Amino acid sequence: MNNLINNDNNTEDDNSLNEESNKEFNEGSEIIKKKTNSIPTIFELPGVGPATAEKLEASGFSDVMSIAVATPSQIVDATGIGEAAARKIIKSARDLLDMGFESGLVVLEKRKSVEKISLGCSSFDNLLEGGFETGSIVECFGEFGSSKTQIGHLLAVNCQKLADDAVAIYIDTENTFRPERIIQFAKGSGLDPDKVLANIRVAKAYNSDHQMLLAEKVSDLIKDKNLNVKVVIIDSLMAHFRAEFIGRGSLSERQQKLNKHMSVLSKLADTHNCCVYVTNQVMSKPDTFFGDPTQAVGGHIVAHASTFRLYLRKGRKGARVAKLIDAPNLPDSECSYFVEESGLRDA
Repeated sequence: MNNLINNDNNTEDDNSLNEESNKEFNEGSEIIKKKTNSIPTIFELPGVGPATAEKLEASGFSDVMSIAVATPSQIVDATGIGEAAARKIIKSARDLLDMGFESGLVVLEKRKSVEKISLGCSSFDNLLEGGFETGSIVECFGEFGSSKTQIGHLLAVNCQKLADDAVAIYIDTENTFRPERIIQFAKGSGLDPDKVLANIRVAKAYNSDHQMLLAEKVSDLIKDKNLNVKVVIIDSLMAHFRAEFIGRGSLSERQQKLNKHMSVLSKLADTHNCCVYVTNQVMSKPDTFFGDPTQAVGGHIVAHASTFRLYLRKGRKGARVAKLIDAPNLPDSECSYFVEESGLRDA
């Protein structure tokens, strides 16, 4: 009898907990909806006059979110106002967006907006539980011919399956973008090649400063043209940085500059819910006597900034191997695949 009473009490407790969880979950959903619908424009931001608002908008700070995630120095450079005033503007923007702590249920609700870009290869998609995740930075590093660029081209094509107006941004630093390859992948995916090419924006970066500028301009491009950007591809991330900063004496300067670049890319992925895919070069460690001496360049800056890291290498009989070495929610694993004219195929 006592056991029955205890079981009934446990059931009531469980039901009560479930009701509380559901209530908090629904409240989280309502909070997100209210935030989305009630965010004012920068012209309505407390402490921002018409002249300052126009300067902010002209400099790319066209919404409250872009101001909230900016640094005081960026606001000062954009408007010419004092640092104290810039801090007040940023604080006002953050207060309006309520950029503080929130429950895990609210975060879970936000995660529902995350999309996965499939490569059309089941083994590779399974490695990432569905494909390349939006809202994150995905880094693929490996030696030449390991399929880094091929994956970039395929992402530019397959991201357009997510929506009719989906757009890909391709920042080319090594002159490797080939529209002919896009056409092959588009045909292999059953898409119209002309439409696919029309929805890809390509820019060549001629040095590291130009590369960083192009990355910073992506947000402006999204806002000005009202583009539904699903993926931003940088091929390759470190080419110009390695060429321009040579020797240990310039390493500190390079890493500081690279850190700023990765911060912009991270903000871009988070603000616009797009996947940022970067290819990376490798170096060989001569002091490694056991195991694979191949190591990604860019140091800890790139390693910490990347949400997902994949090591690509050549396998047997023309196959390629992708090894997931870092992910916040996935175990280390690897898969084999072939790169064909129409796309990737399971090995």
